[in-house]
Amino acid sequence: MSTPINSYSTSGTDPASGGASIIGAERRLSHGPGPEIMDAATLEGDSVVNSSGEDLAKIEAIMLDVSGGRIAYVVLSFGGYLGLGSKYFAVPWSAFTLDAGEKRFMLGISKDRLESAPGFDKDHWPSMADRTWATQVHAYYNVAPYWDDDLDTARDRRASTPNELTTPGI
Repeated sequence: MSTPINSYSTSGTDPASGGASIIGAERRLSHGPGPEIMDAATLEGDSVVNSSGEDLAKIEAIMLDVSGGRIAYVVLSFGGYLGLGSKYFAVPWSAFTLDAGEKRFMLGISKDRLESAPGFDKDHWPSMADRTWATQVHAYYNVAPYWDDDLDTARDRRASTPNELTTPGI
């Protein structure tokens, strides 16, 4: 696989996990959410910058692969005025880096490249479950498709039978 579009330091985040990298804050156990676990609703409306600090877009939505149990995409909006005429982009979650120190997401892409990215308008969304479309989007941002991550062993460390999950003391 080629080098991911985001080449920021990960400060301990496992790049093979398929998630966003985290930089800019010491790893710590906190008494609340963040930066490893965050409320997705708090991210909507946040701005996204590139490595030069240039504003690129705003987070509109976080799309879940419900059956896969993963974040699939972050939908960004760019351009327009007061939401009118904005272009939307589905960007793979793994293309982002969280700058926890600055409390913002970074995307290693120029504004021109984002403008040229495959996009859509808010009233005509693509079928995000279509693997052909999704593969093209992941290729554009130079990241591996999230469904190629082998999370089976890391994701389900629970007991293997239903009785072990529901019966106390087993």
